[in-house]
Amino acid sequence: MKKIYHLSTCDTCKKILKELDVPSSFILQDIKEEPITEVQLEEMKELSGNYEALFSKRARLYKERELKNEALTEDRFKNLILEHYTFLKRPVIIYNDQIFAGNAKKNVEEAKTAIHG
Repeated sequence: MKKIYHLSTCDTCKKILKELDVPSSFILQDIKEEPITEVQLEEMKELSGNYEALFSKRARLYKERELKNEALTEDRFKNLILEHYTFLKRPVIIYNDQIFAGNAKKNVEEAKTAIHG
C-alpha cells in the first residue's frame, strides 16, 4: 500500500508532502474531508504496533479535555482517533509494509529514504 493520511489545511503537512515529492502512485486522503475508518485505523495499528504511536498528544483537544490527567488505554486512544481527526498524528505515511506517523524530522527523512531510496 502507498497512502498518506494528511490534513490539506495543515501547513506542516503541505511542507512535508512537497519535501517528500510524493509519487503519483500514492493515494492521498485528507482526513478532514474523508474521515479515517475503523478498518483503516486497524491497518495503521497493525503496522505501528499500537494506537498510542498514532495518537497526537499535541492536539488542541488533548489539552482542552485535560486528557494528560487520564491513564489512556489502547481502546481509548483508538476511540479518540476515530472520534476526531485532530487526534491522529499527521501525516501518516504508509509505504508498502512501513508506516511513518507524525512530522518529526527523523521520521520524515526515513519516509523519504524509503520512498525514493
